[in-house]
Amino acid sequence: MEKRKSIVAGFDIGGAHLKVTRAQDGRIVEAVTIATPLWLGLHTLTLAFEKAAPIYAGADLNAFTMTGELADVFPSRDAGVAALLDEISARVPGENLIYAGPSGFVGVDQAARLSSDVASANWHATASLVAKLAGDALFVDMGSTTTDIIAIRNGAVANDGYTDAGRLLSGELVYTGFTRTFLFGVASSAPVRGRLTPLMNEYFASIADAHRILGVLDEKDDRHASADGKEKTIDGSIARLARMIGRDATELTLPEWHEIARWFSEQQLRKIHDAASLVAGSLVAGSLARDAPIVGAGTGRWQIRRLAERMERRFVDFAEIIPADDTVRGEASSVAPASAVALLAGSQL
Repeated sequence: MEKRKSIVAGFDIGGAHLKVTRAQDGRIVEAVTIATPLWLGLHTLTLAFEKAAPIYAGADLNAFTMTGELADVFPSRDAGVAALLDEISARVPGENLIYAGPSGFVGVDQAARLSSDVASANWHATASLVAKLAGDALFVDMGSTTTDIIAIRNGAVANDGYTDAGRLLSGELVYTGFTRTFLFGVASSAPVRGRLTPLMNEYFASIADAHRILGVLDEKDDRHASADGKEKTIDGSIARLARMIGRDATELTLPEWHEIARWFSEQQLRKIHDAASLVAGSLVAGSLARDAPIVGAGTGRWQIRRLAERMERRFVDFAEIIPADDTVRGEASSVAPASAVALLAGSQL
């Protein structure tokens, strides 16, 4: 009689996306990202679970991590964790385990009592997997909204902060991402024909527009509406970028718009570089060795490769070190926390 295959589904419930992976016999074989604007209500998560159902159907075990408790639909993090745990129990059948950082995987009932460990612990799950697979490294995961920067030392996560507040202070959490960040979140001005022009302090454009103009954005990674709700094209992005500096798209040439877009991407990279330098040189990290690579994950790996060059460290894609089918490696890296909890939970079966 053929031995039953172990199938583990991994979930990362974010405030903007639901990410789900399917691991079979210890390898990621499917991965999906679904736009889930939780700030509009829990019904968006219900719909996302329904869309993702083919990925987790028939799983022997479901493993979850989350950051969605931060959504402003919830009055507090504790309330957010509780609501998401209720949603998991109601919508996802089978055995469900929740990642609780240092406490490991726990059942739903125990997770409700460990909300401070469960809240926004997805970075810890991915860093823990990297620690098992890569040894010493600077792990950087840049998603649509945030960037996690974690030192890995002697096969263990060498974090300074744990909560969002603590990690913001330590530089391990930088609130900037590859698509959803507002442009005035990375700069207050931009050079236009040799003069530094203050920005309109308004949500006229996002960093996705800058990366689209530069030709480095994979459109499937920009899953939410543009700032003006209009087309996601280079012309549309230029029109939005123009509003940020009080102009119309026709006032500058295409090369000039490219330079302005490059400026915004560079300003974002500088913020990440500053934080990465602090983390790599911290007492907790033990002044990470110069030959330790940067392991990069998330939709912003293009930006992380630039960071590695700037820090003169070797770049290793998370996709290259995890067990996964070749057809899904890129997406498995883009949804790294969901991949991590599926693989970590599966290793315990």
